[in-house]
Amino acid sequence: MDDTANIPTSEEPMLPSEEPEQDLTKYPRWEYKERKDPRWREVTKQGLIVGRGKNQRVVPPDEVWKLTEIGMTDREIAEWFQIKEDTLRYDFADYLTKGRAGMKRRLRAVQLSTALAGNATLLIWLGKQYLGQSDQPMNSDETKVLPWAD
Repeated sequence: MDDTANIPTSEEPMLPSEEPEQDLTKYPRWEYKERKDPRWREVTKQGLIVGRGKNQRVVPPDEVWKLTEIGMTDREIAEWFQIKEDTLRYDFADYLTKGRAGMKRRLRAVQLSTALAGNATLLIWLGKQYLGQSDQPMNSDETKVLPWAD
């Protein structure tokens, strides 16, 4: 059997999805053309200095709070700032706590407004969570049938 039958030749046209988006011979993927009007500037960051020696980083507490409020985990935030998780927890414990509380507060408000707008599934779930409602009837003295005297 001839194995050369499945090899594409230069005569066959390339499919549109196979065309390269840029000429990689001119610019490798990690290099970009220099801008005519560069907009690069130096920025000074204010924050807490964490780490020692070469590993020192400036971590702004308000950024930690914002990242926590959008739901990022301690590990993700530590990776973002290139610090250890323990350092993050030790130096920014109050910001992590306040950020998570803010996320829960906003999520709870959206859930409640969605439920009150008519989402029956969410109304049932919130009733079970906050009002002690259940799918299973409970047998207690409060639910027994009252005796009738004839």
